[in-house]
Amino acid sequence: MNLRRRIAQEPIQLQLAPMIDVIMFLLCFFLLTWNLARYEQDLEVKVPTAKNGKDPAQLPGEVIINLKTDGTVELERATLTLPQLEEKLKAIAQVFPDQAVILRGSESVEYKHVVEVLDTCRAAKTDQYCLATNRPEKAGAQ
Repeated sequence: MNLRRRIAQEPIQLQLAPMIDVIMFLLCFFLLTWNLARYEQDLEVKVPTAKNGKDPAQLPGEVIINLKTDGTVELERATLTLPQLEEKLKAIAQVFPDQAVILRGSESVEYKHVVEVLDTCRAAKTDQYCLATNRPEKAGAQ
């Protein structure tokens, strides 16, 4: 006599709806964080305003140098010395000879630090560089 009960076991099924939800959530998260990180703008660097400035055409692979108030230089989210910056710019110039460099100098940075970075750009044979500025706020925007 067989005393075991016969239990009908259903085969294990893969649930697709929760998996699709998780994948969509991850996709949205990575797209949003990529969009914020691609400009490499340091929030501590407050650039000065210029009345006659114009919006640049955003190019892929721009070289953005952040120059903080104390004279520290950041490129690709890493703090560099001027010789390190020159080496990095030379390597970029060898691969992309016409690559533009954008200098985001803080509003209160000393002028000598700006000249040092521009001189480093010139020594690295990068001839195309520009200074980043903000637009002045309108009188009624406050």
